[in-house]
Amino acid sequence: MNYLNKQKIRPLLTLAIAMSMLVNSAVSYAQSKAGANALSAIKESDIKRDLFALAGDHFRGREGGSLDELKASVWIADQLRAMGLQPAGDDGTFFQFFHIQRTRITETSRLNIGTHQMVHGQDAFLLAPAIASVDAPLVFVGKGTPEDLAKVDIKGKAVAIAFSGTGPAEISYRRFLFGTMNSRAAELVKKGALAVVWVSDTQAQSYFERWTTGLERGRYDLPGGANTRVFSQAPTVWLPASALEWIKQPGQQFTNVVNVESFNYPSVNIVAKVPGTDPKLKDEYVLFSTHQDHDGVRRAVAGDSIWNGADDNASGCVATMAIGRAFAQKPGKRSALIVFHGAEERGLLGSRYFVEHPTVPKESIVAVLNAEMIGRNAPDSAAILGQQPPHRNSTDLVNAALAVNQSEAHFKLDTLWDKPSHPEGWYFRSDHLPYARANVPAIAFTTLLHPDYHTPKDEPDRINTDKVTRIAKWIYLTGWDVANRPTRVRLDEGFKLER
Repeated sequence: MNYLNKQKIRPLLTLAIAMSMLVNSAVSYAQSKAGANALSAIKESDIKRDLFALAGDHFRGREGGSLDELKASVWIADQLRAMGLQPAGDDGTFFQFFHIQRTRITETSRLNIGTHQMVHGQDAFLLAPAIASVDAPLVFVGKGTPEDLAKVDIKGKAVAIAFSGTGPAEISYRRFLFGTMNSRAAELVKKGALAVVWVSDTQAQSYFERWTTGLERGRYDLPGGANTRVFSQAPTVWLPASALEWIKQPGQQFTNVVNVESFNYPSVNIVAKVPGTDPKLKDEYVLFSTHQDHDGVRRAVAGDSIWNGADDNASGCVATMAIGRAFAQKPGKRSALIVFHGAEERGLLGSRYFVEHPTVPKESIVAVLNAEMIGRNAPDSAAILGQQPPHRNSTDLVNAALAVNQSEAHFKLDTLWDKPSHPEGWYFRSDHLPYARANVPAIAFTTLLHPDYHTPKDEPDRINTDKVTRIAKWIYLTGWDVANRPTRVRLDEGFKLER
C-alpha cells in the first residue's frame, strides 16, 4: 500500500476501532443490565432528603480537620450501616483516621505600608505562609505592563501593582487567578523586587472579597508534605480596592515581618463495602469515590457565614450513598467499595492518604468512579474528567461510561475542562487523581463550576436533585457494568499525565 493510501485509510481504521470498542462496551452494558440491577433503588426523594441533611447548617460546612467534618462523617457512616453496607475502614469500623498539618501566619506578624498598619486575614492577605522580613521603599508601577515597568527601577524595592478585573472569563475562578498572581510576582522577584503588592481595582474587588477567604487558613498537607515545610520567600500581598488611592503616594516604606506556626488536626475517610457474589471476582473492588468536607464557617457574605458546600460536595456524597443503597439491595459479582474522603479541600489529603494506606490490597481495586459537584448548571450538561489523553488512563472505563450515557443518561458532555490546556486544571483537583497517579483506572463525573462555587450561596435549595439522581444512576450503571464483566477494565499502555 502506498503512503497516500495509508494516510487516507489510517484515520478510518482509528475511527472503526474506536466505534468497535464503544459497541463492545454497549454490549457489555446491555449484558450487565440484563442481570437484574437495582437501579430502582436510586430515588430522588432519598437524594433530596440526604442532601438537605448533609448540607444544612447543622454540620456548619463540614470543614476538613474540624469537629464538624467528624460529626458529618459519623452521620454518613450511620446511614451506610442502616443501608446494610459493611464497614471497611480500620479495625472493623467505617473509619480511617489520619492527621493533616496546617501551617499558618502567626498573629504576631505585621505589615506596614507608610502610615498604614494592616493585619493579615482582615485588611491584607499574604498569598503564602512563608517567613519573611522586608524593609524596603515602595514603588507603584500601575498595571505592571512592560511600559510601566520600563519607567521604574524595581531592584531592591517592594512593587505595588493595580490588579484589574478585566481579564479572561476564567479569571473569576480561584486557580487561574492565584496562578496568574504568583507567576507574575515570581517574574518581578527575579528582576530584583523584594516584595510584590497586588491592589484590587474596583472591578477586581469582587475577586478579593470572594477568594481571599481561603488565605486566612494557611496551607495544609499530610504531615511531612511539601506544604508543611517552613521556608523563606519574598512576600506577595493582596490588598482591597480601598487601598488603591493611598498606595500610589510616593516615598512610602514597606515593612513586613512574617512568622509561621504549624498544627496537626484529625480528619477521616469513611469506608464501606458490599461484598461481591462471585467466588473469584469478589476479591476485586469497584471503588465509588467522593468527599464529604467543605469550607466550614468563614467570613460572612450577605450575612451568611456558613459555607455549606451543597454542590461541593454534598451532591457527590448523596449520589454515592444512593449507589451504596443500590449495591446493598443487589450486589455485583465484584465487590463495591465506597469511600468518602476527608479533607479534599485541603489538597486531596484523604484520597492521597487512602492510596498510600488502602484498607484493601491496592491491586484489587479495578476502577475508581469519582463524584465531584454534580448538581448545578444546565440540566443536560455534564463532563467526564479522564475522558481524553493525556488524562485518560483506561479506554475501557471511559467507553463503559460513554455507553451508559448513550443508552440511558443522555447528557451533553463538555470536553473543554478535561483538556490539559484549560487554565483551571480541573482534572487535577478531585479525588480520582491520586488513584490515577497510582495507575488505577479512574474517571470523575462532574457538572463543573458555577458562580456559587466556594461561596455561602452553595446551598441545598440551589441543587437540581433530579440531575443529581440521573448522574447517580449513570455512575451506578457504569460501575455495575465494571463489577460484572468477566475481565477487569484495563489500564492504557503508556499512560502519563502532563504534570
